[in-house]
Amino acid sequence: MIYRGRGTETVALKDANLSVAEGEFISLIGPSGCGKTTLLRIIADLVQPSSGAISIAGKNPRQARLEREYGYVFQAPALLEWRSVLKNVILPLEIMGFPKEKRQQRASQLLDMVGLKQFHKQYPWQLSGGMQQRVSIARALAFDPKLLLMDEPFGALDEITREAMNLELLRIWEETKKTVVFVTHSIPEAVFLSTRIVVMTPRPGKIEKIIPVTLPHPRNTDTRESKAFFDLATEVREALRDVH
Repeated sequence: MIYRGRGTETVALKDANLSVAEGEFISLIGPSGCGKTTLLRIIADLVQPSSGAISIAGKNPRQARLEREYGYVFQAPALLEWRSVLKNVILPLEIMGFPKEKRQQRASQLLDMVGLKQFHKQYPWQLSGGMQQRVSIARALAFDPKLLLMDEPFGALDEITREAMNLELLRIWEETKKTVVFVTHSIPEAVFLSTRIVVMTPRPGKIEKIIPVTLPHPRNTDTRESKAFFDLATEVREALRDVH
């Protein structure tokens, strides 16, 4: 991916090759500006790559987008302040023309899954940051996409809330069996959540190393205290140090 402007040329991604299997939880990690978000945006058809190809369930990104193959969770929750929590989750279904009864039922089920059913009448500004991101996740899952793209969704949260959200996301992933591609700067977060961790180099971003995460499921707070967790975190840290 090459960005051009005012006589300059910035190579954001180069030789970024990756295959993701159905049901995997893949974390992209690397230094700031290495192209993690760019890669996610290319998958989502939000930007067009300068060269190369992307295939999502056998479709190109545009086809995948039009056929609602993926949901996208941004760094900020990006909720509509004038709509209630329930109506924010309903929004994609409303746009897609789902019958009113069906979209109400689906949104209620998802809010129940993320533990916010009792807050369905509240507005985003009445919720904490972690709760807002849970609404954002529920909205991204509203139309039952096969793939969930997540761009550092917990980066702005404090450490305690972030760890709680990691547990929540892992529970949702285990329950829904979605394929997840997740951008993060946090080594512990990547190790705790992932089936594989993709380590990227500084710009131009390349995929330097892929580290399998063999921690057993279900994972919980004790997982973070285990020697296996510490060893994997050390391996990721050393890989990041090497690419620098």
